[in-house]
Amino acid sequence: MARLILPLVGLAALCPLVSAGVKFTKPEAGSTLTAGTAIEVDWIEGGDGPELTDLLTYELFLIAGGNKPEDQFVVDVITTQGSFGAGSKSASGMITTASGEDTNVNAYFVKMVAVAKTGGQLTTYSDRFAYSGMKGVGVFPQPVKAALSGITGTAGPATVDNTVDAANPAAGASPAASMFDVEYTMQTGPTRYAPMQPVPPTKITATNTKPLYPTSSVSIATTRLPIPTVIFTTTASQTYSVQSKENTVAPALNPTDDMAKFLRRWQD
Repeated sequence: MARLILPLVGLAALCPLVSAGVKFTKPEAGSTLTAGTAIEVDWIEGGDGPELTDLLTYELFLIAGGNKPEDQFVVDVITTQGSFGAGSKSASGMITTASGEDTNVNAYFVKMVAVAKTGGQLTTYSDRFAYSGMKGVGVFPQPVKAALSGITGTAGPATVDNTVDAANPAAGASPAASMFDVEYTMQTGPTRYAPMQPVPPTKITATNTKPLYPTSSVSIATTRLPIPTVIFTTTASQTYSVQSKENTVAPALNPTDDMAKFLRRWQD
């Protein structure tokens, strides 16, 4: 009996170590896709992060470049309205021939930014793959080209889990929380962090009308602008709570005077 119990104890100890998160199965590592056609993206539960049932929505992007955010370029948007609610584990989107450049390395990978039900984001990357038929010229910024020159394998960037732990929100605080205190224009990479607007008080007591932040400079474009490198902006979450109270006042009776006759005219 002891010989039977010991293996079961060992198996139970390993159960908390079961992987969750998102693991891409398509496109396959090292494969070559064709530009001008739809990219098919499939995934299963695996890797690091919360379970798929704990995720709410997602966005998918085709990325080119290195493993560091500052060395990455958003080639195309696959979808910005993905939902885990329907249990779907696949998505697709058209990739144009002018959105990227022809390279001789596995320059491309898929990036998923998923929002957890408890708050925060899970950023997952697929393995690297190549594209044929890309006709863009001068699309990639110089840092991206420099990063591509050092690519040798098919491994994509590491998963970044910034989701909030429902059982212990303080322990699940995002490692990037300090980025909300960095001035927006001083941040780099495809993701930027913006502070949350303060909650207005119930009474106006301030007498200093000086703006909290300096005004932004505006430059009028005279030529075609480059493709934006910022994918999205994350705004800090509010820290206040809202309480609701039931209205116990009885509803008013239906009108019985001329107004009732007027309302009955529109019942037809």
